[in-house]
Amino acid sequence: MRRAGTLVIGALVGLLALWLLWVLRDVLVPTPRLAELALQELPNTGVSNPVTGVLLAYRAYDTLLELAVLLAALLGIWSLGAASPGFQPAGTVLRGMVKLVVPLLILTGGYLLWVGGHAPGGAFQAGALLGAAGVVLRLAGDARAGLPPVPVQRRLAVAGAATFVLVGLATMAFGTGFLSYPPAWAKWLILTIETAATLAIGVTLAAAYVGGQPVPRSGEDGPL
Repeated sequence: MRRAGTLVIGALVGLLALWLLWVLRDVLVPTPRLAELALQELPNTGVSNPVTGVLLAYRAYDTLLELAVLLAALLGIWSLGAASPGFQPAGTVLRGMVKLVVPLLILTGGYLLWVGGHAPGGAFQAGALLGAAGVVLRLAGDARAGLPPVPVQRRLAVAGAATFVLVGLATMAFGTGFLSYPPAWAKWLILTIETAATLAIGVTLAAAYVGGQPVPRSGEDGPL
C-alpha cells in the first residue's frame, strides 16, 4: 500500500515537471538579452553613453518623475518655515578655499553636463556638483548658499520637470509620441532637457541644504 502511494506521488511529480517544462519551453529558448537589445538601439537615441540613453530615452518617464520628486521635496522643505540664519562668516583660510573650490565645482559640473551624451556624466552628476557648490558657500557663511533671488529660484527649481514635459508635448506634436525623440533632433533635445535638469537639481539641492524658506530680499516675494 505504501509502495503504491509512493508510485502515485512519483507519477504526479513527474507530470508536474513535464507540465512546467511545457509552460517554460519559450523561456528556455535562448533569446537576446534586454541589455543587448538596448545597446543595439542606442544609436537611435541620439547619444552614445548607455547610461544617458537609459535615463533620457528608454526610461525617460522615470527620470521625469525623479525630477518631480525633487521638486516636491523642496516644496515640502519650504513649507516648514524660514531657514536658519546660517553659519558665521568664514575665516581667511576658508574664504581662500571657497574661491578655489566653488569655481572648480561649477566648471566640472558644466563639463560633466556636456560629456554626458557620450561619456560618464550627465544632468544628475552635474547638478550634484552645483548643489555642492551651494553647500560650500553656505558653510562659509553665505546664508543664501549662493542662490539667486527667490523668484529666480522658483523658476529654476521647476525648469527641469517643465522642460521635460514641454519636450514631450513637442515630440507628440511631431507624431513620435511623448518623449520619443525624432532621431535627427534627439541629441539636442536630450541636451536641452539635461541642461534644464542640471540647473533644477543644483538649485534644489542647495536650497534644500539651506533648510527652509529663504528670506526674501527687499522687493522680493517669498518662495510660497
